[in-house]
Amino acid sequence: MTAPKAVETWLTDMDGVLVHENDAIPGGPEFIQRLRETGRKFLVLTNNSIFTPRDLRARLLASGIDVPEESIWTSALATAQFLDKQRPYGTAYAIGEAGLTTALHEVGYVLTDRDPDYVVLGETRNLSFEAITTGIRLIEGGARFIATNPDATGPSQQGPLPATGSVAALITKATGHEPYFIGKPNPLMMRSALNQIEAHSETTVMIGDRMDTDVISGLEAGLRTILVLTGSTTRNQVERFPYRATRVVDSVAEVIELIDLLDPENVRHALEEPLPAG
Repeated sequence: MTAPKAVETWLTDMDGVLVHENDAIPGGPEFIQRLRETGRKFLVLTNNSIFTPRDLRARLLASGIDVPEESIWTSALATAQFLDKQRPYGTAYAIGEAGLTTALHEVGYVLTDRDPDYVVLGETRNLSFEAITTGIRLIEGGARFIATNPDATGPSQQGPLPATGSVAALITKATGHEPYFIGKPNPLMMRSALNQIEAHSETTVMIGDRMDTDVISGLEAGLRTILVLTGSTTRNQVERFPYRATRVVDSVAEVIELIDLLDPENVRHALEEPLPAG
């Protein structure tokens, strides 16, 4: 069996790992700062397709986390990249907000409601019955159905909000057509992120707060994974999954010491330490 390679690159989810809504999670600012100080390659990932990387940088900065715009990768960017490779300079009817429409424009897509190649559904807080109806009719007319991510709900200070997966289910019920989801847990999200920073799966670690999106997509893309317990998946839920994270820690604050090892080979050995039983 070939020994795992040294760690050179870090991918991390955003919500539940670095921030809760507009508040930094303890250790989040220090984790990003340490990555930047040591010159490690890294990306902050999110399934949220509402915002552009510039918007998200401003949101994180307001929370005390300084992430460069080019170090943020969203499901909207991954979706636009996928469509660009599948059908360059195509057309799409987009149901979503600036994060999605900007990403599609930047790869040369034309947004239209006249016989588009794709109906692309993203996250939105301004759901339009008219837009959904148009999307349904276009799909029935032959447009291919794409969605940025399968999340059924999203977080808010007032409680869960219906998210892309829920709206996609509505459209599927009306048309009989399932969308192709690009964001996590599709390993395409991870591979597109790795390509963005010219990194390799064998030398990369993925940090996330959800076993059913972050960990599984990292595992299927060939990455080692760290689950933090500051988000969706709780400690008593971990053993219910048929797959395991490489490491389980209470928060991203515990990961900083791995970066502080400096030598990527030492990080590899630390990740390989056996997990506690139970």
